[in-house]
Amino acid sequence: MTWVKICGTTTFEDAQMALQAGANAVGFVFAPSRRRVTPEQVREIVAQLPARLERVGVFVNESEDRIAEIVGACGLTAVQLHGDETPEFGCKLRVLLPGTKIFRALPFAALAEAAANRGMRDFFDAAGYDAWLLDGAPVAVRGGAGISFDWLKAREALAALAFRGNLIVAGGLDSENVAGPLEALHPWGVDVVSGVEAEPGRKDARKVRSFVQAVRQWESQRNHGNG
Repeated sequence: MTWVKICGTTTFEDAQMALQAGANAVGFVFAPSRRRVTPEQVREIVAQLPARLERVGVFVNESEDRIAEIVGACGLTAVQLHGDETPEFGCKLRVLLPGTKIFRALPFAALAEAAANRGMRDFFDAAGYDAWLLDGAPVAVRGGAGISFDWLKAREALAALAFRGNLIVAGGLDSENVAGPLEALHPWGVDVVSGVEAEPGRKDARKVRSFVQAVRQWESQRNHGNG
């Protein structure tokens, strides 16, 4: 089953909305953003959520110790890194946060450049991240920008780099287009923010339900076709 994360969550109501729609995870942005939340806000939200709903903290160039502090205070189950963090940084986090999933964002532009130069193979292997989040944000933009990218070119680039890890696809997704990257990339997970919002930081219940349903419908059709 494809892992579905509803990111940019700012209220308990929106987290509950994601849970009821069948999402696997919610994301909380701790970096500068219109959707930024404080550890205090997230701690109150998480305290009301069931353990089966994963809680992901999004960070940009934060220190290892501060990330570990926030994870512990808020009861997060995963961290998502969108800055200039190195593989060594990820390894340090692994020691500080045993049992916590660590995801690393990767802009499509950086992936395409790496594939052209046949670079990053060692980087993928050395980092040991639980998943890589691929989005369309420009390399200079941190935290995602709601921009889509060429999924077929991404597939070619990943193949050129012999990528074998877990892939999360983000960037301009909504219920109308999510089948595209699912079909092209067969990712481990998908991540959505603006495509399910009524306004920045507040979710739209109909859009959240439609997004999760679109993912599950694609899965059902694929399984039926394979059967």
